[in-house]
Amino acid sequence: MAAHISNAASDATNGPQKTFDISALPKSNNFTRKLPPDEEYPTPATSHAAERKLLGPRLVKNAAYTFVRPDAMKSSELVGVSKAALRDLAIDPTTIDSEDFKRTVSGEKIITLPDEDGTPEDTAVYPWAQCYGGYQFGQWAGQLGDGRAISLFETTNPSTGERYEIQLKGAGKTPYSRFADGRAVVRSSIREFVVSEALHALHIPTTRALSLTLGPEEKVRREMMEPGAIVARFAQSWLRIGTFDLARSRGDRVLIRKLADYVGEEVFPGWESLPAKPPSYDEAAVVDLPRGVPKDDVQGSAENEENRYTRLYREIVRRNAKMVAHWQAYAFTNGVLNTDNTSIYGLSIDFGPFAFLDNFDPNYTPNHDDHMLRYCYKNQPSIIWWNLVRLAEAFGELIGAGARCDDKKFVEDGVEKDFVDELVKRAENLIEKTGEEYRAVFMAEYKRLMTARLGLRQSKQSDFDELYSELLDTLEAFELDFNHTFRKLSSINTDEIDTDEKRKEVAGIFFHHEGLSKTVGSEADARARIAKWLEKWRGRVLEDWSDSANAHEERVTAMKSVNPNFIPRSWILDELIDRVEKKGEREILDRIMEMTLAPFNDSWGWDSAEEERLCGDVPRYQRAMQCSCSS
Repeated sequence: MAAHISNAASDATNGPQKTFDISALPKSNNFTRKLPPDEEYPTPATSHAAERKLLGPRLVKNAAYTFVRPDAMKSSELVGVSKAALRDLAIDPTTIDSEDFKRTVSGEKIITLPDEDGTPEDTAVYPWAQCYGGYQFGQWAGQLGDGRAISLFETTNPSTGERYEIQLKGAGKTPYSRFADGRAVVRSSIREFVVSEALHALHIPTTRALSLTLGPEEKVRREMMEPGAIVARFAQSWLRIGTFDLARSRGDRVLIRKLADYVGEEVFPGWESLPAKPPSYDEAAVVDLPRGVPKDDVQGSAENEENRYTRLYREIVRRNAKMVAHWQAYAFTNGVLNTDNTSIYGLSIDFGPFAFLDNFDPNYTPNHDDHMLRYCYKNQPSIIWWNLVRLAEAFGELIGAGARCDDKKFVEDGVEKDFVDELVKRAENLIEKTGEEYRAVFMAEYKRLMTARLGLRQSKQSDFDELYSELLDTLEAFELDFNHTFRKLSSINTDEIDTDEKRKEVAGIFFHHEGLSKTVGSEADARARIAKWLEKWRGRVLEDWSDSANAHEERVTAMKSVNPNFIPRSWILDELIDRVEKKGEREILDRIMEMTLAPFNDSWGWDSAEEERLCGDVPRYQRAMQCSCSS
């Protein structure tokens, strides 16, 4: 059966970009070439020669990864390919029905084996699984690692210069599988395939998904027996905070430094690309920091001097601050923000019980195991910072060393006794300052996004309380839908709300079609409060725009470009899973992906009634759904 690519294969080849079949993609192995391997299988040849079962679970020390080949499913069916992913990876969309493509993304074929065609051992591209640990629900969990994810190779898009690491999730046991089977089930794989591309389409930093392959004969035990699946996914880096956590927990300062150097030199564009020190950590100072600081530049007084590792830490912090600001602005809730699920690159990563908010509830968590609401929507910014403090603990020695970070004695022997107090004081001070920067960057990005979502051209200080906060309080008070509110607001003409009577009438468009819940008070109170807010919003719109017809159309266009019409909500994903897995439908996945990849469209040229249903009110009994981490 031909895989679907959203009926738009030609879109991926528009423009000057050169494309390749998957075998011919430019490949590299920077990660495995520059970081230390598992000492038991130090080369691709030793791993490839070993029996597959010997590559299973065990403790791995002094290593960033283990060479391990995928374990193919008994049978496979390629059911989905993202056209956006094809474009970004420079893969020719006409080749997705080839055996090369299907067998590669299902784990049946390893494109390059060691020593093929005389390839030198140290440059051979061979699959690997990462070693890392993590704090889970605030408690140290020890060694975790890629228990079911196996990276195939790195590839660089020649047109954009962007390098990605492609990996398979659900491809069998690795040394990091612990007591699990290394597999993924259909339901979680569909969810990850769709949401990865949904977040990207919403301009939210995220890992990506290339393809979805089902294994109908691969039976996987979770709460029950389920069919297996593999998602081929990719990212600029799969390194996590947990990668550093594990090295720190073992006192492996050599590996911490190697990892930090790799991130600074290979994951990011080099030390010179990292942010310079701002004059202060207030909001205005950190929105656009200068770059191009020499790598050995140390700035400021002794207690504030920043070496390259401090600036590396700050770059990771800034990226994560911007990522979580996007989550809050679009009401995306990750559900499991452990440190092993927090990206060094500032990407949304490892999707388990995630969800977009339906009715606005700051305490909502999509994870039915999160009884203490640790990872609920409102806690996400503080939890990401908690995770970044764990990273600071791993970086602490490098940050605190200041100008001495490259002294031979420090590098080889560690911290001398008479240097401890100075190092600790400097590290604590810089981490505290970076915390201020995190808050400032988060707030600046959040305000930028919310200003755009509200259709304003600029942000005023008063907007935060009078518009952002009051709107959220109103949504919560009357259990109104978060993203629907912004989309409906996008089309309102200021003439339609120029009197209190008109505003109260318009307020009804924000209600669920079945009316307000009986627990939230009277409809009259809701209309009055929304009308009051609309009056303030109208005033700000007219302040930023004129009241001309042209200005109205420009604002509507601007608002619709940032306020999605379609979001893959939990109820939609549940229906999609049922139709694909239980009923054997395939076209519905294609249709949902069409909408996912173009979420701001008014329509997609499909069944208009179905599009309206999928973009419409969430069925009441399917609001605020939860699911488990099991996948």
